[in-house]
Amino acid sequence: MPRKRLPILDRWPLVRQLVARDATGLADTACSARTRTLRPRTEQADRVVRSVCPYCGVGCAQRVYVTGGKIQDIEGDPESPISEGCLCPKGAATTQLVTGDHRARHVLYRRPGGTRWEVLPLDTAMDMVAARVQHTRDRTWQETLDSGQGVQRTLGIAHLGGATLDNEENYLLKKLYTALGMIQVENQARISTVTGWRAVSRSAGSPSSQTTARPRAAAGSTPAVTRAA
Repeated sequence: MPRKRLPILDRWPLVRQLVARDATGLADTACSARTRTLRPRTEQADRVVRSVCPYCGVGCAQRVYVTGGKIQDIEGDPESPISEGCLCPKGAATTQLVTGDHRARHVLYRRPGGTRWEVLPLDTAMDMVAARVQHTRDRTWQETLDSGQGVQRTLGIAHLGGATLDNEENYLLKKLYTALGMIQVENQARISTVTGWRAVSRSAGSPSSQTTARPRAAAGSTPAVTRAA
């Protein structure tokens, strides 16, 4: 009578590794039946759309996998000369910008003195913003200084940008602010990101840590950046 093998032994990875002489356990002997049936979630995508990460200004390229008109997944594009397929944790979670149920999808407005938020149509909110900008600009417009020097500016409106703005967005924003006569245009990266970059470069031993800035020659001048020997 032939001896029957216990079926449970075939499911043990250790037994399969011993039979196949797979000492490292890196071959398919370590795979379970369930693992063999798993498929990439991007395999069934209808099409792949190339895009750019919307966060910092590095411009890492992305591949957006779309199934049935909806985003299935977003991964790094290995053909990008900038990121070579890599994404930081924020870039890797870009899908949540579209699919996340925790994000606000409507314009919320709370009136002065109000105690609750109101949902407004986007067109209504845009008209309200434009009206406030126009009113503030007209009220604070300076054609000339007291000395008679022409300035054509407004000091009643300022802008603080963020690191999620890319070069194209910054270009368009600066053109708009120049046309409006705004001169108080700033970005948080000048304070936070620059200091963080210096700290990381020094601690990580990056070649950029050899970059030093000479003291300013005169008040208001731009510091010269040189490469240390």
